[in-house]
Amino acid sequence: MMSSLLLRSCLPSAVRSLLKATHIRNSSSMMGGLQPASVMVLPRSLAPAFESFCQGNCGLLPLLGQSEVEKTLPQLNAVPDIRTICPQFQKYEFGTCTGILTSLEEYSEQLKDMVTFIMDCSFSIDEALEQAGIPRRDLAGPGHAGAYKTTVPCGTIAGFCCPLVATMRPVPKDKLERLLQAAHSMGGQQGQPIHIGDPELLGIEAFSKPDYGSYVQCQPEDVPVFWPSQLTSLEAIIGCSNRGIGHLLLKDELLQSALSLSHARSILVTTGFPTHFNHEPPEETDGPPGAIALAAFLQALGKETTMVVDQRALNLHTKIVEDAVKQGVLKTPIPILTYQGRSMEDAQAFLCKDGDPKSPRFDHLVAIERAGRAADGNYYNARKMNIKHLVDPIDDIFLAAQKIPGISSTGIGDGGNELGMGRVKEAVRKHIRNGDVIACDVEADFAVIAGVSNWGGYALACALYVLNSCQVHDRYLRKATGPSEGAGEERWIQALPSVAKEEKMLGILVQNQVRSGVSGIVGMEVDGLPFHNVHAEMVQKLVDATTRHM
Repeated sequence: MMSSLLLRSCLPSAVRSLLKATHIRNSSSMMGGLQPASVMVLPRSLAPAFESFCQGNCGLLPLLGQSEVEKTLPQLNAVPDIRTICPQFQKYEFGTCTGILTSLEEYSEQLKDMVTFIMDCSFSIDEALEQAGIPRRDLAGPGHAGAYKTTVPCGTIAGFCCPLVATMRPVPKDKLERLLQAAHSMGGQQGQPIHIGDPELLGIEAFSKPDYGSYVQCQPEDVPVFWPSQLTSLEAIIGCSNRGIGHLLLKDELLQSALSLSHARSILVTTGFPTHFNHEPPEETDGPPGAIALAAFLQALGKETTMVVDQRALNLHTKIVEDAVKQGVLKTPIPILTYQGRSMEDAQAFLCKDGDPKSPRFDHLVAIERAGRAADGNYYNARKMNIKHLVDPIDDIFLAAQKIPGISSTGIGDGGNELGMGRVKEAVRKHIRNGDVIACDVEADFAVIAGVSNWGGYALACALYVLNSCQVHDRYLRKATGPSEGAGEERWIQALPSVAKEEKMLGILVQNQVRSGVSGIVGMEVDGLPFHNVHAEMVQKLVDATTRHM
């Protein structure tokens, strides 16, 4: 049986990889015949580093070769097309299986800029058990035998680092020696266990709850035996991409943004990243939910809240806001504006009454997953596709605001090409794939970085709740005059993001044919990640942390 895994890491601009079990013909340096192998497909920019990581950890990830995805694999004959060789693909995102695919044809564009790594997986633990005469144990759940993230670190090489992932099989103590002999005869060094006995010595505490797969029950006479799992490669890829975003983080930006917003009276929010330029609408599902969630809480605080969007997307956002009010996601409608000015004077006139910088209409601007202008004047998605023809110059409003006293700004992004990320543009150029081209050049006063931009909008709403529920902050805001609003006012709690409201919000986008940013699917997902089990869990964690604080 052949199976495959499609893996994607936690950020929209980060690593995509494909891992699949198949059979390849041996290279000339090996014995003849077919040999099982796993295939990892990575962006070309990461290929040299991943090759070094595999070579430095060859006991875990024995590398057989590499090639361009669209070409014949090196020294390997009769290898079917990598996109169609397997009948079924399991899609992994954030280390979680999020769906089953039957083909990779829709990923053809992404595969063009990727490199294939072929790793030896010829040793089979189950076959060794069978040869040793040890019956296969039933799993506690569906799927494959469990694997565990240990506290044993792999060698850190070329920017890749991760914990060892190990898989376990229970072996009767009196048959242990027979299994070790069978494993060695079948797999040599690759067949040898890495640990026998107490799982806590590997840092595994919840032994009955593996990180991957299903638990294999141990009997009283059994000894747990551990082998390295090729899921180590998944941890390496996720870890690598997470570090890329980690380099963009600035200390206390969420707090400072929340403080500034708390003092503001009138806020202008913008969103919209038309990455799907071949579809109508070209917008993605990341951005509008975070913007609406933040606007809902700002409304609850009694602040004037307005949105500005691209002219071509005005009808779409008007419909989204109308539906959000109908379904109870928003209490009252948000006024929506457009801006198509061509100069700083136009931007100043938009921001200020009669164009007078002493009379600004807004005192805080927020951009959530809004396409940001690069240094060359263009706008790029994560794949370096220029989408300038779909984007109005709302960046000019943020640039003009920098010269008007009393107006501050926040940019929320997850890849470095969003409006406001100019504050961290050097880190984007250095650490984010294609960052030298796509990095936004326009700064905001505060840059809030999140794995998914919507999450940054939710987090900012939650931070405002915590801040405004503080009696000291409340007294400071009103300068000790008048009655206190009272910490934890009921309308603030009701205005917080919730799983139910965000599910409705995503449903509204689906009804309006707005697509997921990574996969391009019209469905209940954002940046290729499903709402249930991923986004819903993040929303609940944020709300739980917020209300626990009180």
